[in-house]
Amino acid sequence: MPDASFLSSDLFLLTLTVGLYCLGGMIYRRTRLPLLHPVLLTFVAVIVFLRCAGIGYERYRDATGFLNFALGMSVVALGYLLYEQLERLRGSLLPVGIATLAGCVAGVLSVVYIAMAFGAERQILNSIAPKSVTVPIAVSVAGPLGGNVSVTSVVVFCVGIFGSIFGEWILRRCGVRDPEARGFALGAAAHGIGTARAIEIGAAEGALSGLAMALMGLATALLMPLMEKYLY
Repeated sequence: MPDASFLSSDLFLLTLTVGLYCLGGMIYRRTRLPLLHPVLLTFVAVIVFLRCAGIGYERYRDATGFLNFALGMSVVALGYLLYEQLERLRGSLLPVGIATLAGCVAGVLSVVYIAMAFGAERQILNSIAPKSVTVPIAVSVAGPLGGNVSVTSVVVFCVGIFGSIFGEWILRRCGVRDPEARGFALGAAAHGIGTARAIEIGAAEGALSGLAMALMGLATALLMPLMEKYLY
Protein backbone atom coordinates (compact mmCIF):
# COMPACT_ATOMS: atom_id res chain seq x y z
CA MET A 1 0.00 0.00 0.00
CA PRO A 2 1.63 3.30 -1.06
CA ASP A 3 2.47 5.77 1.68
CA ALA A 4 -0.19 8.47 2.16
CA SER A 5 2.42 11.23 1.95
CA PHE A 6 3.54 9.91 -1.44
CA LEU A 7 -0.04 9.84 -2.78
CA SER A 8 -0.50 13.47 -1.79
CA SER A 9 2.87 14.64 -3.07
CA ASP A 10 3.12 17.25 -5.81
CA LEU A 11 4.95 14.92 -8.17
CA PHE A 12 2.46 12.08 -7.83
CA LEU A 13 -0.66 14.22 -8.19
CA LEU A 14 0.74 16.09 -11.19
CA THR A 15 1.87 12.86 -12.87
CA LEU A 16 -1.47 11.22 -12.09
CA THR A 17 -3.43 14.04 -13.70
CA VAL A 18 -1.37 14.08 -16.89
CA GLY A 19 -1.34 10.27 -17.05
CA LEU A 20 -5.11 10.01 -16.64
CA TYR A 21 -5.63 12.55 -19.41
CA CYS A 22 -3.31 10.65 -21.75
CA LEU A 23 -5.14 7.42 -20.94
CA GLY A 24 -8.49 9.14 -21.53
CA GLY A 25 -7.21 10.41 -24.87
CA MET A 26 -6.27 6.88 -25.92
CA ILE A 27 -9.70 5.56 -24.94
CA TYR A 28 -11.45 8.38 -26.80
CA ARG A 29 -9.41 7.90 -29.97
CA ARG A 30 -10.30 4.21 -30.00
CA THR A 31 -14.01 4.59 -29.27
CA ARG A 32 -14.87 8.09 -30.60
CA LEU A 33 -17.73 8.15 -28.09
CA PRO A 34 -18.48 11.76 -26.98
CA LEU A 35 -19.35 10.55 -23.47
CA LEU A 36 -15.79 9.21 -23.17
CA HIS A 37 -14.21 12.62 -23.77
CA PRO A 38 -10.73 12.64 -22.17
CA VAL A 39 -11.45 15.78 -20.13
CA LEU A 40 -14.61 14.22 -18.70
CA LEU A 41 -12.87 10.91 -17.96
CA THR A 42 -9.99 12.69 -16.23
CA PHE A 43 -12.37 14.89 -14.25
CA VAL A 44 -14.32 11.89 -12.91
CA ALA A 45 -11.21 9.75 -12.28
CA VAL A 46 -9.45 12.49 -10.32
CA ILE A 47 -12.53 13.09 -8.15
CA VAL A 48 -12.83 9.38 -7.38
CA PHE A 49 -9.12 9.14 -6.52
CA LEU A 50 -9.16 12.20 -4.25
CA ARG A 51 -12.23 10.89 -2.42
CA CYS A 52 -10.77 7.40 -1.94
CA ALA A 53 -7.36 8.72 -0.87
CA GLY A 54 -8.85 11.35 1.44
CA ILE A 55 -6.97 14.19 -0.25
CA GLY A 56 -8.56 17.64 -0.09
CA TYR A 57 -9.07 19.79 -3.16
CA GLU A 58 -6.81 22.52 -1.74
CA ARG A 59 -3.88 20.05 -1.61
CA TYR A 60 -4.62 18.90 -5.16
CA ARG A 61 -4.89 22.48 -6.41
CA ASP A 62 -1.53 23.41 -4.86
CA ALA A 63 0.11 20.28 -6.27
CA THR A 64 -1.11 20.91 -9.81
CA GLY A 65 -0.48 24.66 -9.81
CA PHE A 66 1.83 24.26 -12.81
CA LEU A 67 -1.12 23.08 -14.92
CA ASN A 68 -3.08 26.18 -13.93
CA PHE A 69 -0.09 28.31 -14.91
CA ALA A 70 0.16 26.54 -18.28
CA LEU A 71 -3.58 26.97 -18.80
CA GLY A 72 -3.24 30.67 -18.21
CA MET A 73 -0.35 30.90 -20.66
CA SER A 74 -2.45 29.14 -23.28
CA VAL A 75 -4.75 32.16 -23.33
CA VAL A 76 -1.89 34.09 -24.95
CA ALA A 77 -2.07 31.64 -27.85
CA LEU A 78 -5.57 32.92 -28.60
CA GLY A 79 -3.92 36.00 -30.07
CA TYR A 80 -2.21 33.78 -32.63
CA LEU A 81 -5.57 32.28 -33.59
CA LEU A 82 -6.81 35.78 -34.35
CA TYR A 83 -3.69 36.53 -36.38
CA GLU A 84 -4.10 33.32 -38.40
CA GLN A 85 -7.62 34.28 -39.38
CA LEU A 86 -6.95 37.89 -40.42
CA GLU A 87 -7.34 37.15 -44.14
CA ARG A 88 -10.58 35.26 -43.56
CA LEU A 89 -11.89 38.17 -41.47
CA ARG A 90 -11.17 40.95 -43.93
CA GLY A 91 -14.39 40.48 -45.85
CA SER A 92 -16.60 39.56 -42.91
CA LEU A 93 -15.68 41.85 -40.03
CA LEU A 94 -19.24 43.10 -39.57
CA PRO A 95 -21.03 39.71 -39.35
CA VAL A 96 -18.27 38.27 -37.15
CA GLY A 97 -18.42 41.31 -34.87
CA ILE A 98 -22.21 41.13 -34.60
CA ALA A 99 -22.13 37.39 -33.98
CA THR A 100 -19.52 37.83 -31.24
CA LEU A 101 -21.47 40.62 -29.56
CA ALA A 102 -24.75 38.69 -29.76
CA GLY A 103 -23.11 35.50 -28.49
CA CYS A 104 -21.48 37.30 -25.58
CA VAL A 105 -24.65 39.10 -24.45
CA ALA A 106 -26.89 36.07 -24.95
CA GLY A 107 -24.41 33.73 -23.28
CA VAL A 108 -24.15 35.87 -20.16
CA LEU A 109 -27.70 37.14 -19.75
CA SER A 110 -29.49 33.89 -20.59
CA VAL A 111 -27.93 31.94 -17.72
CA VAL A 112 -28.11 34.93 -15.36
CA TYR A 113 -31.82 35.55 -15.92
CA ILE A 114 -32.63 31.84 -15.57
CA ALA A 115 -30.68 31.73 -12.30
CA MET A 116 -32.41 34.91 -11.09
CA ALA A 117 -35.78 33.28 -11.77
CA PHE A 118 -34.75 30.50 -9.36
CA GLY A 119 -33.70 33.03 -6.72
CA ALA A 120 -29.91 32.70 -7.04
CA GLU A 121 -27.86 35.20 -5.05
CA ARG A 122 -25.51 37.75 -6.56
CA GLN A 123 -22.36 35.72 -5.97
CA ILE A 124 -23.76 32.76 -7.88
CA LEU A 125 -24.90 35.00 -10.73
CA ASN A 126 -21.41 36.43 -11.14
CA SER A 127 -19.90 32.96 -10.83
CA ILE A 128 -21.90 31.40 -13.66
CA ALA A 129 -22.19 34.40 -16.00
CA PRO A 130 -18.90 33.82 -17.92
CA LYS A 131 -19.84 30.17 -18.60
CA SER A 132 -19.01 30.23 -22.31
CA VAL A 133 -15.37 31.35 -22.20
CA THR A 134 -12.23 29.45 -21.37
CA VAL A 135 -11.44 28.92 -17.67
CA PRO A 136 -8.53 31.39 -17.22
CA ILE A 137 -10.60 34.25 -18.65
CA ALA A 138 -13.78 33.18 -16.85
CA VAL A 139 -12.17 33.10 -13.40
CA SER A 140 -10.34 36.37 -14.09
CA VAL A 141 -13.66 38.04 -14.88
CA ALA A 142 -15.79 36.40 -12.18
CA GLY A 143 -13.32 36.84 -9.31
CA PRO A 144 -13.14 40.66 -9.25
CA LEU A 145 -16.95 40.83 -9.49
CA GLY A 146 -17.35 38.77 -6.33
CA GLY A 147 -17.96 35.39 -7.94
CA ASN A 148 -16.79 32.06 -6.57
CA VAL A 149 -14.04 30.95 -8.94
CA SER A 150 -14.43 27.29 -7.95
CA VAL A 151 -18.07 27.40 -9.06
CA THR A 152 -17.01 29.24 -12.22
CA SER A 153 -14.45 26.56 -13.10
CA VAL A 154 -16.94 23.72 -12.68
CA VAL A 155 -19.68 25.50 -14.65
CA VAL A 156 -17.30 26.35 -17.51
CA PHE A 157 -16.13 22.74 -17.61
CA CYS A 158 -19.70 21.39 -17.69
CA VAL A 159 -20.72 23.81 -20.45
CA GLY A 160 -17.71 22.80 -22.54
CA ILE A 161 -18.43 19.09 -22.13
CA PHE A 162 -22.12 19.61 -22.95
CA GLY A 163 -21.22 21.59 -26.07
CA SER A 164 -18.70 18.99 -27.18
CA ILE A 165 -21.18 16.12 -26.77
CA PHE A 166 -24.42 17.71 -27.97
CA GLY A 167 -23.38 20.87 -29.85
CA GLU A 168 -23.06 19.34 -33.30
CA TRP A 169 -26.38 17.48 -32.89
CA ILE A 170 -28.18 20.65 -31.78
CA LEU A 171 -26.79 22.64 -34.71
CA ARG A 172 -27.80 19.88 -37.13
CA ARG A 173 -31.32 19.79 -35.70
CA CYS A 174 -31.54 23.57 -36.05
CA GLY A 175 -30.61 23.33 -39.72
CA VAL A 176 -27.18 24.96 -39.43
CA ARG A 177 -25.17 23.39 -42.27
CA ASP A 178 -22.52 25.98 -43.08
CA PRO A 179 -19.13 24.73 -41.77
CA GLU A 180 -17.97 28.18 -40.71
CA ALA A 181 -21.20 28.94 -38.87
CA ARG A 182 -21.08 25.57 -37.10
CA GLY A 183 -17.47 26.07 -36.05
CA PHE A 184 -18.08 29.62 -34.85
CA ALA A 185 -21.08 28.49 -32.79
CA LEU A 186 -19.14 25.69 -31.11
CA GLY A 187 -16.25 27.97 -30.17
CA ALA A 188 -18.52 30.78 -28.97
CA ALA A 189 -20.67 28.52 -26.79
CA ALA A 190 -18.28 25.79 -25.62
CA HIS A 191 -14.82 27.47 -25.63
CA GLY A 192 -11.76 25.17 -25.79
CA ILE A 193 -13.52 21.83 -25.41
CA GLY A 194 -15.99 22.79 -28.13
CA THR A 195 -13.10 23.89 -30.32
CA ALA A 196 -11.43 20.51 -29.90
CA ARG A 197 -14.63 18.91 -31.12
CA ALA A 198 -14.88 21.36 -34.04
CA ILE A 199 -11.34 20.46 -35.13
CA GLU A 200 -12.42 16.82 -35.26
CA ILE A 201 -15.35 17.75 -37.51
CA GLY A 202 -13.31 19.64 -40.09
CA ALA A 203 -10.62 22.23 -40.83
CA ALA A 204 -13.03 25.11 -41.49
CA GLU A 205 -15.01 24.35 -38.35
CA GLY A 206 -11.83 24.17 -36.27
CA ALA A 207 -10.44 27.45 -37.61
CA LEU A 208 -13.63 29.43 -37.00
CA SER A 209 -14.16 27.79 -33.62
CA GLY A 210 -10.72 28.89 -32.46
CA LEU A 211 -11.43 32.39 -33.71
CA ALA A 212 -14.79 32.47 -31.91
CA MET A 213 -13.21 31.27 -28.66
CA ALA A 214 -10.66 34.10 -28.80
CA LEU A 215 -13.21 36.78 -29.67
CA MET A 216 -15.70 35.59 -27.05
CA GLY A 217 -13.01 35.70 -24.38
CA LEU A 218 -12.12 39.27 -25.31
CA ALA A 219 -15.75 40.41 -25.55
CA THR A 220 -16.74 38.81 -22.24
CA ALA A 221 -13.76 40.31 -20.41
CA LEU A 222 -14.69 43.77 -21.70
CA LEU A 223 -18.48 43.65 -21.54
CA MET A 224 -19.37 41.52 -18.54
CA PRO A 225 -18.54 44.23 -15.94
CA LEU A 226 -20.89 46.57 -17.82
CA MET A 227 -23.65 43.95 -18.04
CA GLU A 228 -23.22 43.18 -14.33
CA LYS A 229 -23.63 46.86 -13.51
CA TYR A 230 -26.52 47.78 -15.80
CA LEU A 231 -28.37 44.63 -16.96
CA TYR A 232 -28.73 42.44 -13.87
